[in-house]
This record gives sequence, C-alpha cells and structure tokens, in this order.
Amino acid sequence: MTQDQAAIVARLLDRLKPKAKSLIVTVYGDAIAHHGGNAWLGSVIALVEPLGLNERIVRTSVFRLSKEEWLVSSQLGRRSYYRLTESGRRRFEAAHERVYRPSTRPWDGRWTLVITSGAVPPGEDREALRRDLGWLGFGQLAPGIKIHPDPDETALRLLLADSPAARNAVVMRAETLALTASEGLGDIIRSCWDLDRLGADYTEFLETFRPVWQALKDDPDLDPQTCFVVRTLLMHGYRRALLRDPMLPDELLGADWPGTAARQLCRNLYRLVQAPAEQHLMAVLETAEGPVPEAHPSYYARFGGL
Repeated sequence: MTQDQAAIVARLLDRLKPKAKSLIVTVYGDAIAHHGGNAWLGSVIALVEPLGLNERIVRTSVFRLSKEEWLVSSQLGRRSYYRLTESGRRRFEAAHERVYRPSTRPWDGRWTLVITSGAVPPGEDREALRRDLGWLGFGQLAPGIKIHPDPDETALRLLLADSPAARNAVVMRAETLALTASEGLGDIIRSCWDLDRLGADYTEFLETFRPVWQALKDDPDLDPQTCFVVRTLLMHGYRRALLRDPMLPDELLGADWPGTAARQLCRNLYRLVQAPAEQHLMAVLETAEGPVPEAHPSYYARFGGL
C-alpha cells in the first residue's frame, strides 16, 4: 500500500466511521458469501484488520451476529468457523438484488399493496413484518397498508413465507389511472418515503467516493489490500443509503435524482477495484478445507457484468 493509498483509506474510515458489526455484515455479504459463506474466524480477523478492527471487537461482533441469527459457528479442533445461517443467506440474497442489479425496470403503472388485517395483534411478529417490508422498500400508505410501485416479488414471496404475521396479510395490486393528477401522486410519494433525506444520503456518498475514483482510476499499481478495503467501504457506504431506498421507478423521480449518479459511481469504482480485491481475499481467507473456493459465477453478473 503506497502512502497515497494509505491516505485514501484513512480518509474513508474517518468520514464513514463504520460500526464493527455492520462492517462485518458488509464483508460477509459482499466478499465471503459468493465464496461459500463459511470461513475460519482467524482469517476473518486478518481480513478486516486493515479496516481498523482488532481481534477483540471482531470476536464480540461475530458473537452478536450469531445471537441475531446472521451467522452460526462450528468448531474444528481449536478453530472456530463462522458461516451464514439459512435466514442470513436469504437476507443477503434479498439485499443483493437491490444492491447489484444494473438498473431499475420500466414501470407499468401498477402498485403492490400489503394489507395487514386487524386479526394480527400488535407485537413482535407484526413489527418484524412491518420492518422487513420496509427493507424491501415498501412505504406506509395508511395504518396497516404498505405500498410499493415495483417490489422484488421473489424477495416479497420469501418474506411472507417466513413471517408468522403474514398469515393474516393480503397482497393486492392496484393501477394508476389516467384520471390521477400528478400533484396527487407526488403527495403520496412524499408521504410514504422520505426522499429528501435519501437524496442527502446519496449526495454524501458521491462527495465521499468521487475523490477516491479520481485518485485510483489512472493508478497503474492498484494494491490488492487497498482495493479490498476500498471495495468494502464502498459497499458499506452505498448500502447505508440504498437499504433505505424504495427503488422507485425512474418515472416517479426527478431527472436530477442523485441516486442515479451514486449507482453509476458505485458500479464504476467497484469494477475498477474488484479483481485486486478478490486476489487479496483469496490470499487471506481460509475454510476448514483450506483456501476458499473460487467465486460463484453469479458474482461476475453484479452491476450488469464485471
């Protein structure tokens, strides 16, 4: 890592100030999942050390992620191995569709509504359903009614299959008619989603990572460790904004929506650093059988193709 590259990493860590547990979730989701999702804890500790995480905080974080059913551990001799749980894997897959898909699809003018009937009593199950629908980008149209113009139907189907509260939920389709005034549609969008805050998040992402792109795009000597750190922090910063993004169709957003520029920057920087980053990961990460397997072919389809 050159002095200039070390300065880039230091500035990113200072600006993002990532929390350890969230950063490890990013590492598993972006870097370990497509290599089988299972790794020796000692190698995970070595992998994230350049991100400013020491052994103690990594051990504490993976223990907490196990309690939250993201990870599950197994023991082989004196070594601990952590892999994704089935529910953790499904959560990552749902997020991956939103993070890595190349662009939004043309909108057909239809809306998906999830209506929670009064038969579902208030409690943890209903709150979990509400939260998880929010993760899929659904906005609150009215009490007990969540709405989205173009949700990921596969992720929604998996969510409803896993949720106890979904037994009393009704999923419906509605269509925007030509009788609708644009002002009324705009009011609904603003009441369901906080696009002002989201736009500010995307603007902050652009201000953070544009200088990184400018510094690295013509660098002939990209250091693998630096590229791994940049890729991880890139996805950590992008995920912060994106997982609050309802992924509304372009037809419902302004022409100057900063989310569009943020996605383009993320795609370009990711493509630039991903090969050296993968080289570093393959050199450091270990499984019970030895080095991690090669990346799953689906990895190379990210952002429309790496």
